[in-house]
Amino acid sequence: MPELFIGGRWTAAVDGHVREIRCPADGTLVATVDEGGPKDSAAAVAAARDAFDRGPWPGTPAADRGRLLIRVADLLERDKDAFARAESLDTGKRLVESEYDLDDIANCFRYFGSLAASGGTDRAVDTGDPAVDSRVVHEPVGVCSLITPWNYPLLQTAWKVAPALAAGNTFVLKPSELTPHTAIGLMRLLAEAGLPDGAANLVLGTGPGAGAPLTTDERVDMVSFTGGLATGRHIMAAAAPTVKKIALELGGKNPNIVFADAEFDTAVDYALMAVFLHAGQVCSAGARLLVQEKLHDAFVDELVARARRIRLGGPFDEQARSGPLISAAHREKVEAYVAAGLDEGAVLRCGGRRPDDPALGDGFYYLPTVLDDCTPGMSVVRDESFGPVLTVERFRSEDEAVALANDTFYGLTGGVWTQDSGLAQRVASRLRAGTVWINDFHPYVPQAEWGGMKQSGVGRELGPAGLAEYQEAKHIWRNTAPRPQRWFE
Repeated sequence: MPELFIGGRWTAAVDGHVREIRCPADGTLVATVDEGGPKDSAAAVAAARDAFDRGPWPGTPAADRGRLLIRVADLLERDKDAFARAESLDTGKRLVESEYDLDDIANCFRYFGSLAASGGTDRAVDTGDPAVDSRVVHEPVGVCSLITPWNYPLLQTAWKVAPALAAGNTFVLKPSELTPHTAIGLMRLLAEAGLPDGAANLVLGTGPGAGAPLTTDERVDMVSFTGGLATGRHIMAAAAPTVKKIALELGGKNPNIVFADAEFDTAVDYALMAVFLHAGQVCSAGARLLVQEKLHDAFVDELVARARRIRLGGPFDEQARSGPLISAAHREKVEAYVAAGLDEGAVLRCGGRRPDDPALGDGFYYLPTVLDDCTPGMSVVRDESFGPVLTVERFRSEDEAVALANDTFYGLTGGVWTQDSGLAQRVASRLRAGTVWINDFHPYVPQAEWGGMKQSGVGRELGPAGLAEYQEAKHIWRNTAPRPQRWFE
């Protein structure tokens, strides 16, 4: 059946283009889907515009909007197995990881559903004049273009769709062309939950073909994008002529700082998870390991020994602990990144190549890689590889650790490992990052804001601020006892 969803109807791409979706784990064909272009994006924007300007959703009471989102959460839990399997086939990630993601996705819809139903954002303003009724209310932004990445397809979609709908907006969703299937499934669940036609629209296709028109169309009020820094900069420029509201999450080069007094075994375990989860294809990955000098040798030796034992495999290999990269092109990018690091003087401790196992030959696998003796000026330290590559730097003092950690144009996340609570709090307060974990790495909850400082992005997702991104504040001033002012007599 057609896979574009526009104005409440499933439709094929106008130009008749299609794309094969293949599993990165073994190259097998998952499905062939429609691939839209500028005409399809324009039609989707028109449907979203009409649904916002003349449809019922923006005026639906907040409590009712909240109940619909909670219904979507229930449906996601009902269909968890099917969604997890679809996510793993598209991305190649282990099925167990996709199952964890589905729990988080349902929780996201449930949280924003509850937040919308609470209706607690409007407020009265005391003007000092009893004759004036002054209120600040929050209204939907309008039509939102939501552009999402391939690494966590449905999770990143939920982070945008749930607050956008909670606020009363309509939207056009453009997922990565590599991983469309859970977005298609979500459109079906939104319709089943009772969302009015046109409030949710889906266009499949490439960034230049289907995504770019969503950033320039004057009928679009907001663009929310998660992806690479270069594309984020382009979207900012494209949105500028019509002064659209933007929200950008653009990745990170995240430091994981290990002090000498850290609990050794736990810190090693988490350092591996911080960077090698989902083959390093995580915006918050702890890809920069900073180890206090007197701990460095023992810590890195143990980490390397464990990294060499990580088993690679496809989504349904229950013994595997890490999967493939998303595509051949992306693996080549990671290979070039590692080669550049070695040219700059990094020391290869493990990995640095494709696996020898012939059973993995049809997939896009790359061995977990550790590069030691790295320094801040290396491109391998500064640039985001988005792969299973860990760079290791040494530090001596607290001040040096903070300086090294902050020596990046990114600022998404960071980790601090120490048993000294005072030291941990001091370092956490000095790190220029949107999320800092102490003696942990990677967890998040929908109640807490997520986003980056510096060039890691603009705005926040999740939490109350994540809802506010999709709202406009309006001040309404009512004079209950107007009388002539006599200025011009």
